Amino acid sequence: MEVRIHGNHMTLDDDLREYAESKVMRAGKVFEGTDFVDVEFSAESNPRVASGRYRVEITALAAGHTVRVEAAEADDRAALDKAVDVFERNLRRLKERLITRNRRSEKRLNGPSSGVEESNEDDRELRIERVKQFSMKPMTPEEAALQMEALGHSFYLFLNAETDEHGVLYRRRGGTLGLIEPQ
Repeated sequence: MEVRIHGNHMTLDDDLREYAESKVMRAGKVFEGTDFVDVEFSAESNPRVASGRYRVEITALAAGHTVRVEAAEADDRAALDKAVDVFERNLRRLKERLITRNRRSEKRLNGPSSGVEESNEDDRELRIERVKQFSMKPMTPEEAALQMEALGHSFYLFLNAETDEHGVLYRRRGGTLGLIEPQ
């Protein structure tokens, strides 16, 4: 497993790099299919943000699934420890779900939605702050649900392998999942 460690708005000493690499390598042993792990440290220069001054973001590619976690604390090592704990828990959960999915022949998602939920947001100026581009491999809705959970997102755009069309999987208010497909 390849571990890449870098800092954003801060310099990393060798002690912290070695500590981060050992912690991430130990957590990565939970899931042997992990190809690479990217660890990014960043420091907030605003003194008002003392409790979450240091932020650690860990991104890994494990068996074709992206696992991403982040944590913020007042100390860089504490933020790393917190992020590694969540990272290890997410890897363990991904491994268990992949094993369970392979044991079951069919896993069902929620039934069709009864309607579209509307939000009552006031009209504000809309602007795009960030653009993400990624390659989409065909996957089943069950695989998309695993990927969405591993990323910690509330929705996931994917290419459905069964219908060869795009779909959006999203988390509903009750904690269940919904699937939007084109007609």
